[in-house]
Amino acid sequence: MRFSTLLMSGLLGLACFSACADSHQPEISDEVLARATKLAQSALIVDTHIDVPSRLHDGWSDVTQATAEGDFDYPRAVKGGLNLPFMSIYTPASMEAEGGSFQLANVLIDSMEALVGRAPDKFVMVLGPDEARAAKAAGKIGIALGMENGTPIEGKLEHLQFFYDRGIRYITLSHALSNHIADSSYDTNRQWNGLSPFGREVVEEMNRLGIMVDVSHVSDDAFYQAVEISKVPVIASHSSVRHFTPGFERNMSDEMIQRLAKSGGVIQINFGSLFLRADTNEWYKVMVAARTAWLEESGNAADSEAAKSWSKAYWAENNFPYATIADVADHIDRVVKLSSHEHVGIGSDYDGVGDSLPHGLKDVSTYPVLIAELLQRGYSEEQLAAILGGNLMRVWAEVEAFAVAASMSSANPASIYCSFLGGQSRSVTDAQNGAAGLCQLPSGESCEEWALYRGSCALSAEINEPFAFCEAIGNSPVLPASGGEPRKLVPQALLAPLRKQGLINAELAEPVQ
Repeated sequence: MRFSTLLMSGLLGLACFSACADSHQPEISDEVLARATKLAQSALIVDTHIDVPSRLHDGWSDVTQATAEGDFDYPRAVKGGLNLPFMSIYTPASMEAEGGSFQLANVLIDSMEALVGRAPDKFVMVLGPDEARAAKAAGKIGIALGMENGTPIEGKLEHLQFFYDRGIRYITLSHALSNHIADSSYDTNRQWNGLSPFGREVVEEMNRLGIMVDVSHVSDDAFYQAVEISKVPVIASHSSVRHFTPGFERNMSDEMIQRLAKSGGVIQINFGSLFLRADTNEWYKVMVAARTAWLEESGNAADSEAAKSWSKAYWAENNFPYATIADVADHIDRVVKLSSHEHVGIGSDYDGVGDSLPHGLKDVSTYPVLIAELLQRGYSEEQLAAILGGNLMRVWAEVEAFAVAASMSSANPASIYCSFLGGQSRSVTDAQNGAAGLCQLPSGESCEEWALYRGSCALSAEINEPFAFCEAIGNSPVLPASGGEPRKLVPQALLAPLRKQGLINAELAEPVQ
């Protein structure tokens, strides 16, 4: 999340001021904790918001080894079962006016590539769901990239392609201030009443490219507009539930969560205590007001040593009401009650919220304790596998599949190829239609990921409308048939919602052979 220096310096730099003495662990039996630990290692755990790039930019440390500071390093990630952290490529909201965000974003991306380059036996860059699963199978931690704050787009749609090529797979449209894309939940300046005209184009282009739209940080109006415009599900990469923090617009209301779920999206719960509890949220507002008044009166800079001393003294005299693991579980419960277990996940904000993390969830080694709490609340292991990563992977696959279909819209079918295993290559039409010359799939994909579909768009009414199945298959190339109806070459991921509901069978969607 990386609040501004003014807002967060009271938290950052006090990382062990009270967190080191953590005696608020929930009562969990050894048996349940053992189950949770085992599940943490077997499930694919995705955390969509970890601020390691900014942490290393502020002060480098070797997170391929154990570190005394911060919330993430390789040994702790392995202990916690973390498979896929989305590392936050964060640029401050102030750069919208000051400039420099494009440069900083590239520096931060470089740092993650360097991390993988230094320890290729431990980390690997991940660009899609299949690569994430492959990383886990290989015993490596996948590093995915999400951009927090769309300021580096700089009003140029071509920058979206540029950052996609650099590995960015979601973009948080705005941050602490409204920008040229969207209004911010933190900013009283609602210059666009939601998305800007350019912001609407950005959402459409992100759909086309396969970049997930992240609605954390944006205003309520911007959220509803983004969900309406997007033809695929959107995510909230690190937000929590406003029901528990009334008036805190940075969190999502019940109505927003239900709308998100209706579109197939997912809210990834933020672990910062002020996102989780009303009393913590109020404490923080009072602290910020007191600190702002002190800075104005004293004339000290927000990042001065005197300001840091003031913050430390304030924290010593005014006990910070840390959240608990139960609070995090309460937020997950609320989302499940409003929708289902298929629309919630984890977006911890580790290394981004300073010393405000809940008791028992202080770093990436602690996911098993949260899993244990949820097991005690009656969640099945299948439900937990979805919450821990399956839900995010589903959305990512749908976003990716839509982009693949969109890329076919203007393609000549003769340019679409199918690469067979074992080094053999032949055309789909040679094998199944009696004609020559069509086949190879996009590079790196196997025929198992594709199907020949002969169904109709009428079925799309039975699935999530925002997924735009009809439009997606409409963009797919028609393959000539030697007899019967023509068939379309369609990614299997586009057909997954129909298969799940039993609306298609092998006759309607024949695997490519």
